[in-house]
Formats: sequence, C-alpha cells, structure tokens
Amino acid sequence: MNRRDWAIDGAVAGGVLVVGQLEVWAGMGATHRQGPPWAQALTYAAGGILLLWRRRSPLAVLAAIVVAYAVDFLTVGAPEGLGVELPTLVAAYSVARWERRYPPWWGLALVLFYSVAWILFDPLDVTDRQRLTALFWASQLLVGSLVGALVRSRLQTSEQRRLRRSEQEQRAVAEERNRIARELHDVIGHSVSVMTVQAAAVRRRLTPEQQAEREALLSVEAVGREALREMRRMVGVLRERGETVGRQPPPTLSEVDALVGKFRAAGLPVEMTVSGEPRQLAPGLDLTAYRLVQEGLTNVLRHASAPGHAQVRITYTDEELHLVVRDDGAPVQGVRAGDGLLGLRERVGVYGGRLDAGPLPDRGFELRAVLPVVAA
Repeated sequence: MNRRDWAIDGAVAGGVLVVGQLEVWAGMGATHRQGPPWAQALTYAAGGILLLWRRRSPLAVLAAIVVAYAVDFLTVGAPEGLGVELPTLVAAYSVARWERRYPPWWGLALVLFYSVAWILFDPLDVTDRQRLTALFWASQLLVGSLVGALVRSRLQTSEQRRLRRSEQEQRAVAEERNRIARELHDVIGHSVSVMTVQAAAVRRRLTPEQQAEREALLSVEAVGREALREMRRMVGVLRERGETVGRQPPPTLSEVDALVGKFRAAGLPVEMTVSGEPRQLAPGLDLTAYRLVQEGLTNVLRHASAPGHAQVRITYTDEELHLVVRDDGAPVQGVRAGDGLLGLRERVGVYGGRLDAGPLPDRGFELRAVLPVVAA
C-alpha cells in the first residue's frame, strides 16, 4: 500500500469511527440503543479502527468486525443504527473488491451470519413481520458486496484490455522490426553483391605480376560471398512461413510518383510537392522515407472519414529530410494510424529521426517526420 491508500483508508476508518461515537453519545442516526453506552462505543470504535487494514487483509477485517459485534449482540443485545451497519458494509465491500487469497463467498457467508445474529439478538424484533423488516436493512450489506464485486470486475476488465493492447503493440513492433530487418537485408545484400562483383571484375583485369593484389581481391570476394550467405541464413529465420523472397530492388523516393499515382487511381486525390535539392540518400534511409509516405497515404484510405484530398510534402535541407502526409478527413477519436504508426516510429528511430502524428485542429490528420540526411 502506498501513502495515498493509507490516507484514504484512514479517512474512511476515521469517518466510520466518528459516526459511531456520535450515535452512541449524541444519538445521531440511532433508532435503538442497547446496553451500556461504553460497551456500544467500544464495539463501534473497534469496527472503525479495524477498517484501517481493509485492503491488506479484507476477509480478516470483516471476520474480526463480525466477531466483535456478535459478542456485543450476545452480551447486551443488538442495537439499531448506522454504527451497526456502516463498518460491516465497508468491510463487505472491501472483501469483494480486494480479497485475493480466499474465495469471495467467504465474505458473503460472514455477512449472512452477521445479519442473522443482528436480527435474532435485537430485542425489538419479536414478530415475523419485524424480522422481515430488519432483513431488508440487513440485505444492504449484500449490496456492499455486490458493489465491490462490480468495481473489481470493471477494473479487471480494464486491466485485461490494457494488457491485450500492450501485447498487440509489442507484437506489432516485433513484426515491424522483422520487416525492417528483411528489407535492410535486401538493401545491404544488394550493396555487398555489387562490391563482390566489382572486386571480381577488377581481379580479372590484373596482370600476372600483381599477385598480391589478386590475393587481396580474392579475399574480398570470399568475405563478401560468405557475408551474403550468413545474411540469408539469419534473415531466413525472420521470414514468415510461406513468405517468398522478393526479387525486386527495394523502393526509394525516386519511385514516390508511381506510388502517388496508385493512390490517385484508387480514388484519393493526392497533391505532391517537393522542395529543396533532391539528393541520393543512403539505401536504408531512402527506403524508410518511401515507407513513411506509403503508410501515411494508406492510413488516409483506411481511417480517414470522407477525405476530399491528401497532401504529400517532401522537403530536402542541408541536414534533414522532412516528410509530411496530410488529409482533410473528418476528425476521429484516438490515433488513427494504430499499429502502423508504431512501425513507423521503429523505422524512424533506426535513423535517429522524429515522428509526430495526430489530428489537425479543424479537420484532418497529419503525419510529420524528420530524418537526418545520410549521404549515400
């Protein structure tokens, strides 16, 4: 328990204690007092103080209250009023809300025993009709248990939803990391293949006297081929069953016009602008930029409500690449991009970039990314 829990329980226990003492000594809330005031006051004080531990040992607290009051009922008779009902009501709620070591029906059994003892030892309940009336007041203790069970159930459901969402996010991140690894394999594998082929081409042009250079280039070729084999083995573990290896080179920003054309053909008017001096980027960064535009436009089609058009802005600066995908669809609750946005953050994080996404003030949604420029 933290300080906040202790403070709440202290306030609850103090409130119940004060109500009980006011009932004994001032008659507030009492309909019938039984026995000497000091005995009644002592019992009510015990009921209030025991509530300090209602979170740590809910069932034990309820059992102690029931025993204390049952002894009082058996000794001097059962009084009527808030001091009799309130401590047990709070304790019954606490058992249903927090008890985890024992079955909750133990709390209901204790409440039932308490109710029967209260009715049987109340000297004012002598007829069946009077006992039925008293049973109505005693049944409110069951309401406390039901409320506690309802609160516990709602909180458990909320926690389960949070855990499921967290699991989905972790799975989405893991899947995106696998995709990034596979795509980087294609990018790096292409570069290593080119290096190996070029080394072989240079080696064939050497003269017989250049034996040392030939051996060095042979070593470069061997290392390159071995690196490619190892990369294929490692990435093969990441590929899903039945997934085929792509033969096409990874897409780049130079192909973004064709990408935008596909979305226009799908019925989404897209306006694209490019500012600054386009440059050749590192292959992995180029692929990441392409995926950002692709995912941003895909989210417009999937999640935007009645978008009129979308905008794609690509801005080159000396040190950064700025990408903006914006639409004018109707605002919706939450983050529209969902798990796809998690994947984009993983991609942007690989290159130390920034990604912001969210609804616009008036209407629409915007995805904005900034990537440090790494020359190819």
